Amino acid sequence: MPRAIRLYVHYVDLVNHRIGRVAMYLLFVLIGVLLYSTASRAFLGVPVNWSLEMSQFLLSAYYLVGGAYSLQLDSHVRMDLFYSRLSPGKRATLDAFTILFVIFYVIVLFWGGVSSTTYAIEYGQKNYTSWAPLLWPIKAVMTLGIFLMLLQLISTFFKDLAHALGKPIA
Repeated sequence: MPRAIRLYVHYVDLVNHRIGRVAMYLLFVLIGVLLYSTASRAFLGVPVNWSLEMSQFLLSAYYLVGGAYSLQLDSHVRMDLFYSRLSPGKRATLDAFTILFVIFYVIVLFWGGVSSTTYAIEYGQKNYTSWAPLLWPIKAVMTLGIFLMLLQLISTFFKDLAHALGKPIA
């Protein structure tokens, strides 16, 4: 593989690894929000109306920002009917082909995310609840997560293609 592709793979993997490791800690923030909500309601008798939405926002950020890291570790869900019976080279060839469909899907998803985020910023879109938070921050984080996943998918495509050609990228 050309040096530019190897550098792309190296840096995308490095960035997604670091961001993914940080995103893992969002789960603890989510736990804190839910514990605070529960304690506030149980001990003080005061319900916290923002906790449900905040937990949904945190969970969305957790799985979308961490999605690229999950893809990098190959820890995503895969339906395996015949895949495990293939040789590593044939698996890489199949992966290099099928990932093109996933890349197309994620490009469409990213385009929609950018459009939705732009709309939310332009019009000051708020959620229709009593808390009524602005939606652009979570939409921007979700769009960033989709973008990171797109970069990782392209990196994975290059690695699969190199492996299928018998010249793996380390």
